[in-house]
Amino acid sequence: MHGSPKADIWHNVAMAAIGAFCGSSSGSNPGFRRAAAALGAAVAVGDHQLVYGGGDVGLMGAVADAAIGRGGQVTGVMTEHLVAAEVSHDGLTTLEIVGSMHERKARMVALSDGIVVLPGGFGTMDEAFEVITWNQLGLISIPVVFLDVDGYFAALFSFIAKSVEAGFVRGRHAGIAQLTSSPEEAIDIATGPPKGFSPKWIG
Repeated sequence: MHGSPKADIWHNVAMAAIGAFCGSSSGSNPGFRRAAAALGAAVAVGDHQLVYGGGDVGLMGAVADAAIGRGGQVTGVMTEHLVAAEVSHDGLTTLEIVGSMHERKARMVALSDGIVVLPGGFGTMDEAFEVITWNQLGLISIPVVFLDVDGYFAALFSFIAKSVEAGFVRGRHAGIAQLTSSPEEAIDIATGPPKGFSPKWIG
């Protein structure tokens, strides 16, 4: 496991690679899809690259289509069984095929300078919290920001605060998970420096 190739030069630069974790469904709120499309467009307009799960369905398809529509470079990472299920996007700059979901997460993180988490379900939360945990353990050091839509992540951040209060998460580690409702600010955070803190077993 390793962090971004730009990890030693953290500043907001053009052509950063923005990893997006998001739902393979669109959800019940039309605002979810609008936010995904706004993020994809902002990534392309900002001369960044999009890295995502490779699908053409749900919020995954929306973020990819918006980036492609603005001339952006888009890399998808998908497992063999999902490609076989014919849910991969056929309009990507690059589609990488891996053997397992764990390989998929690890590869997406290896390709990304920062991670933006859009609304999603169990799979999206699994991806997000594994990357937060890798940061917490000092295995990587990249920004992670949740792009909120109509308070979708409010309960999640309440849980994080409760975990700190209950003594299961240190306050400095809670800050690994950042929050914004602005796609542009999400990109600024994802292309900026990671939150400064010491790994879990130090200090």
